Amino acid sequence: MEKFDVIVIGGGPGGYVAAIRASQLGLKTAVIEKEHLGGICLNWGCIPTKALLKSAELLQKIKHAEEFGIITEKANFDIKKIVNRSRSISAKLVGGIKGLLKKNKVTIFEGSAKISSPKSVLIERKDQKTSLEAKNIIIATGARARILDGFKPDGKNIWTYKEALIPESVPKSMVIVGSGAIGIEFASFYNALGVQVTVLEAASQILPMEDEEISAIAKKSFETKGIKFYTAIKLEGKEIRNNIDKVAFLHNDTKVLVEAEVLLMAVGITANIEDLGLENTKVKLDRGHIATNGVCQTAEANIYAIGDVAGAPWLAHKASHEGIIAVEHIAGKKPHELNKLNIPGCTYSMPQIASVGMTEKAALAAGYKLKIGRFPFYANGKALILGDSEGLIKTIFDAKTGELLGAHLVGSDVTELIHSYVIAKSMEGIELDFIEAILPHPTLSEMLQESVLQAYNKPIHI
Repeated sequence: MEKFDVIVIGGGPGGYVAAIRASQLGLKTAVIEKEHLGGICLNWGCIPTKALLKSAELLQKIKHAEEFGIITEKANFDIKKIVNRSRSISAKLVGGIKGLLKKNKVTIFEGSAKISSPKSVLIERKDQKTSLEAKNIIIATGARARILDGFKPDGKNIWTYKEALIPESVPKSMVIVGSGAIGIEFASFYNALGVQVTVLEAASQILPMEDEEISAIAKKSFETKGIKFYTAIKLEGKEIRNNIDKVAFLHNDTKVLVEAEVLLMAVGITANIEDLGLENTKVKLDRGHIATNGVCQTAEANIYAIGDVAGAPWLAHKASHEGIIAVEHIAGKKPHELNKLNIPGCTYSMPQIASVGMTEKAALAAGYKLKIGRFPFYANGKALILGDSEGLIKTIFDAKTGELLGAHLVGSDVTELIHSYVIAKSMEGIELDFIEAILPHPTLSEMLQESVLQAYNKPIHI
């Protein structure tokens, strides 16, 4: 039985990062992956969806090229080439991860892993079984799409994100259930390709985790592009006739029936905890996810859990960061505990949405007195140059201390701007850190400072 200091179960963005860092710290490390290195994020999530969205964004830019003085023939698209580009980018990055693991002398095992005891793991692959001994185990098995009763995907009329990523043809109409990041990104993509898109959401607002003001701005923008929304709905059922889905739901106590060629389910995720052998350990669950402490340690002291399997937020960068925290704790260092309020969330739709920290509603509920700044894209020169004057930068400060409590952005490239606020929050920054900074002109980044200035009654350009 081969012995390791650390065995990582799952080779996604949490698992492979944890394995690399463990090896860098001098720990003999193995990673076990049953399907694809890179996990859902790289193969069926973060990377391929953004590749699709880039194609859709480019198509929309070309359709409005005359606004820039560029005359083009009628723009069209080839869905097979769009999908193939997306898949090739994922494949290239998967190869890169395999190279990084080998470079860092991490042993890779292919197969399904089961914890047979707190310090041993059984790997099954076809008819072959291999047992490994581990001083420490990190569970990084991720999650899969949540399936609602009566809405089981069939790959034809009812899709999950996997089918939505590799369509053989583009449907004329689509109903998307769920308006979180996944649902909204696919709504943007298919809408840009000319699909009639309707989004259903059980919460009272789309993008339920976002600030209400930002959500409302995003919704209005999506609606001007032709996406239709129903919020505060309750699904009643569905039927398929002549390859057309008919989805029934209650909206404002009225029964509504919407028809579409495809029903895309984007209603959250379910942790991959089955057949892991957790019953052979002291590991405990919390609402379907593995319960952990601030350093990702489970109730079994030498077993850790990171990423989607350990609970929200379900983000690749959160999983990677947890992987490093877990490994450094194993190595005897003193890593900081994860502060979920410092984790940014991004939606790569058109327009993009990005945020970090408390929403206005949450900050008020927590008892803070606030100073709130807002700066619109239409008042920024670079936004006008880019032809993207739609959007808002919103910043929320503690009126007493000047601490940045939250930042909420909607508009072009805000997923590339949010990092400044993330760093500021991590450093416990205050308003003066922004006000006294000198930012380059003309850039979108100037709006980050302008929003802060507006919060403190010092606006220059608005």
